[in-house]
Amino acid sequence: MRAVVIDAVRSRPEVREVPRPGAPAGGVVVRVAATGLCRSDWHAWAGHDDIAFPHVPGHELAGTVAEVGAGVTRWQVGDRVTVPFVCGCGRCEWCTSGQAQVCPDQQQPGFTHWGSFAEYVALHAADTNLVALPDAIDFATAASLGCRFATAYRALVGRARVAEGEWVTVVGAGGVGLSAVMIARAVGARVVAVDRNPEALAIATDLGAEHTVLADGADVPAAVARLTDGGSHVSVDAVGSEQTCSDAVLSLRRRGRLAQVGLLPPVDGHPRVPMARVIAWELDLLGSHGMAAADYPPMMELIRSGALQPQRLVERTIGLEEAAALLPGFDGATVAGMTIVDPTR
Repeated sequence: MRAVVIDAVRSRPEVREVPRPGAPAGGVVVRVAATGLCRSDWHAWAGHDDIAFPHVPGHELAGTVAEVGAGVTRWQVGDRVTVPFVCGCGRCEWCTSGQAQVCPDQQQPGFTHWGSFAEYVALHAADTNLVALPDAIDFATAASLGCRFATAYRALVGRARVAEGEWVTVVGAGGVGLSAVMIARAVGARVVAVDRNPEALAIATDLGAEHTVLADGADVPAAVARLTDGGSHVSVDAVGSEQTCSDAVLSLRRRGRLAQVGLLPPVDGHPRVPMARVIAWELDLLGSHGMAAADYPPMMELIRSGALQPQRLVERTIGLEEAAALLPGFDGATVAGMTIVDPTR
């Protein structure tokens, strides 16, 4: 099969012919129809994750089951599926209680094993992790769900429990941030979107953001406080840097909730967070690490009904060669929306 291969940390990704994976016991092989190019893939390329080389990245995917391993009972060849980027083991107490996203023996395509920047990908514990894809949802839309959209949905609905009428500040209007804007509006929240890219902010406005803040040189917390009469009830760091995390924390009103979605690479051992404000204002800091397959049905129903339209977030579709070229610079890209990779191109 053709796949994007990385030979070492920060090496130039190349498209090569590599062996097609076989289905593991309890798992499947999926023929990839669409896969998202995400900032988390850049983190893996940059050496922020413990991965073995050579490596095939890619963790947001949708496609059809091509091979079924021993012990799989719920799936068969030809099924249209998607999958969360965190795949639980299916056996532990967290998986059996529906919390596979924090499974201590989790697998993550594109991180713990070869991922979906390829024509085929192996997935583990299929009966726990696969999600049936309705015919009404196309593969590109489904691929956009696996990391960014589902993570934003759980961050706001499952973790921060955003209520109608609350202010939500979304710091970063990339794929996950724009997803958060759409989801927050769908549940009746009022949204402030923050980004350095005016084009991304224009899309955030189109998706329902009531206010936007151009972060290039601005005092983001002060601007949010003015716009929301004292700060937001909920904030989301959808980027993952000391600056964006700090802006998200300091944009909260007293007893507000931060949903930390963006990955924070360590600086001098640990990222610095304004904990004095967290303590003095009794802020809640909530990690959000994807969403288990068991939690997909309510989100999928909102998509099926049209209340959520993740397809509006897909900006472009590219092939494997272009994905390989774009990956090293993706942390600095100004893409206002999601980039989907079609391995058949």
